Amino acid sequence: MSYPYPYPLTLPPATRSPLIPSASPARRIWRVGAYIRLSRDDGNDESLSVANQKKIISEYLESAFPGEYLFAGNYIDDGQSGTDYERPAFLQMLKDLDAGIIDCIVCKNLSRMFRNYADQGYFLEKVFPQKGTRFITISEPRVDSFLHPETIGGLEIPINGLMNDRYAAKTSLDIRSTFATKRRKGEFIGAFAPYGYQKSPDNKNLLIPDPEAADTVQSIFRWFIDEGMSKNAIARRLNQLGIPNPTAYKQRKGLHYHNSCPSKNDGLWSPGTISAILKNPVYIGTMVQGRQTVISYKVHQKVTVPSEEWIVVPGSHEPILSLDIFEQAQKLQKKHTRATPKTGKLHLFSGLIRCGDCQKAMSRHSSKGIVYYQCRTYQEKSRKRCAKNTIREDKLYCLLLSIIQTLLCTARSAGQLEDIIQGGQQERMMQDGQQERMMQDGQQKLNLQLSCLDRLLKARRRDLERTFAITDNLYADWKNGDITREEYLRMKEKYSAQASTLKTAIESLQTEYQAACEAESAPDPQLAAILQDGTISQLNRGLLITLLDHICIYRNKEVELWFAFADPGVSSHSKKAKKGL
Repeated sequence: MSYPYPYPLTLPPATRSPLIPSASPARRIWRVGAYIRLSRDDGNDESLSVANQKKIISEYLESAFPGEYLFAGNYIDDGQSGTDYERPAFLQMLKDLDAGIIDCIVCKNLSRMFRNYADQGYFLEKVFPQKGTRFITISEPRVDSFLHPETIGGLEIPINGLMNDRYAAKTSLDIRSTFATKRRKGEFIGAFAPYGYQKSPDNKNLLIPDPEAADTVQSIFRWFIDEGMSKNAIARRLNQLGIPNPTAYKQRKGLHYHNSCPSKNDGLWSPGTISAILKNPVYIGTMVQGRQTVISYKVHQKVTVPSEEWIVVPGSHEPILSLDIFEQAQKLQKKHTRATPKTGKLHLFSGLIRCGDCQKAMSRHSSKGIVYYQCRTYQEKSRKRCAKNTIREDKLYCLLLSIIQTLLCTARSAGQLEDIIQGGQQERMMQDGQQERMMQDGQQKLNLQLSCLDRLLKARRRDLERTFAITDNLYADWKNGDITREEYLRMKEKYSAQASTLKTAIESLQTEYQAACEAESAPDPQLAAILQDGTISQLNRGLLITLLDHICIYRNKEVELWFAFADPGVSSHSKKAKKGL
């Protein structure tokens, strides 16, 4: 009989006989391992606690174990389901059986070892007898495979195993039902809060902002939207500022958090982590749960759930970001963008220009000081699949500036200027106090930025003080004999490097804070001018993202603009306009 276990058990030759109790079992010295398991499903039952199981097994070995023994140690699976074969301590115990470190297993009862009926029969009836392993349970139904091997083949043990299996199935069903109810109510059921949040001390199912991490999240969105930084550039900036990535941050906060690839996590930010944060609606107060599920209560492999089956509950907790900021970030992420290698910032037209024929993003090139865009399909794949659609950047800039100037002038005459600037919200009308409100919004934005930078500065200074304190104590520990000279030198080098990194991060934050303090608190002067007289003198990326969805380039330098609103200069229903160079 084969069994698809991940760990290859080494069984003795088929000619070896099962253990037969001898007349004097006390003459044999058993090498005993105690198996202890506590599942999350066991709740707060003190009788099943790890400490209680240790106590029961210890008392049994000292006063009631029939024979002589050497205690090899405890194998403890804390928080592991008995239906799961891949329990770390359980697998280690099997390896030690193969290695001859133990030949006797003692546990409190059968349910601690098995909640899977098939596993119980496989080990009790095949593996343990063939390997000469003595198996003992202390509580009912009592088992001693050495003194009373006949109990294994009776009815009580299989029936008890089946009951344990069914109990696990019912418990799993009840837990799934409870979790589904909590998800529908918008209650958080994860073990660890998403980065930027923490669990409320009064309600573990409620998320509340974590001030330090929330500042970092806000900075990520601000750099991505306002400063046009790429995800790579944002990751580099966070690493330069000495801000630990989400895994390292949770571990620094004392949480027993481990990701799926702990060996690959070096505490640094990556573009993938930035992308995940930019896409997560949890930051606008929307809870999205049920993205994955396990196959069954016995097969704990996770599978992806179709997006239409996710449980989405808006307004479940306090948001970190406004809806406008989050939606703008989603719009930017959908565009194919490429940052300049040196600055990490996006080009003016990055992600906006497409080939009008194949609808693919156009690539940016420069030759002899002239920058131009060309169809990527024609250039890189096949000249038969698309035309040689190309346009110079400087000419496109002049054309767009002229079109947008005309558009804004027409919109102002039609009383639709604010609707355009606000992203097509047609119900809003121009008011005399609009410019004043813009100034107030600009001041609030500046205050938020300064507040974030201030908290980050304080956090990095606390980290530096903590590092200095550890470094100062190392010398005393060495002199007192608590650590060796080699340990002292190694740890001193480690913390000195950490202190140097923190100093650099503090200097960078101080520079950014000073620049923010010196910045004008008034709104963007170009935007203010637009609202005042409907004119602009130059283009910037923020304005283009606000006004345009994309730009198509056709043959003969024909340009098609797709607006993010109805073009008042064309018709009330049109969203595009064509111009030629």
